[in-house]
Amino acid sequence: MTDDSTEKNVSMLADKPSVEPTNSRPKPKKESFWANLLMNIVIPTLILTKLSGDDYLGATWGLIVALAFPITYGLRDFIINRKINVFSALGIVSVLLTGGLSLLHLPPEYFAIKEAAIPGILGLVTLFSIKTRYPLVKTFIYNDKVLKINKVDVALQEHGNQKHFERTLTNASLMIAASFFLSSVLNYVLAKIILVSQPGTTEFNAELGKMTALSYPIIALPMMIIMMGTLFYVFRSIRLLTHLTLEEVINDGSDN
Repeated sequence: MTDDSTEKNVSMLADKPSVEPTNSRPKPKKESFWANLLMNIVIPTLILTKLSGDDYLGATWGLIVALAFPITYGLRDFIINRKINVFSALGIVSVLLTGGLSLLHLPPEYFAIKEAAIPGILGLVTLFSIKTRYPLVKTFIYNDKVLKINKVDVALQEHGNQKHFERTLTNASLMIAASFFLSSVLNYVLAKIILVSQPGTTEFNAELGKMTALSYPIIALPMMIIMMGTLFYVFRSIRLLTHLTLEEVINDGSDN
């Protein structure tokens, strides 16, 4: 091959547009824990407890402004990610129901039922999903964002432990459902104890803010403990059934 033809080929390669590797695409931005806490808990609680008096926003507008923050934050998350998160959607529905029930001045008993209904429904859906091809435990724990699913499946097949692992996922689903049912009971009890004033009043808004603030340590903490226990149970089962270490199955972004 002549020098002219070599230079021509090099020139053609230089002019050819470069193809960007697919794995160089920017990863979706992770949700900020502090933004989530601020928009869904801190700001609404402060508005309901400090700014709902007649000297500031008043009972009705205080409730509307407080509920606007979690609703706006949830809708923003949907617009950015372009997909519906079932649990975020249920959270928005719960917030809208809280506002609707309050503006209709319904008795506090309705709020207690509503607070118990949302996690109760999630618990029932988790139980129902066990009999389907897509159990919700795969949404929470056994998914390719957390684990190297293909690697785990191959190892399970090599050791003939697929059925044993299916039982693990069933037990994990029962544990997750139990956490939702526990949350349902705690939500109901907390609402019955705290919400005693008539909806639409400044006192009720303050009670609602207090319940929102207490819901995390009283309700979320026990649920988190159960979820962590479930996670440990699944990881331990994977280690025993696949003979792989946790470092080998955790999805760290590498192919190996």
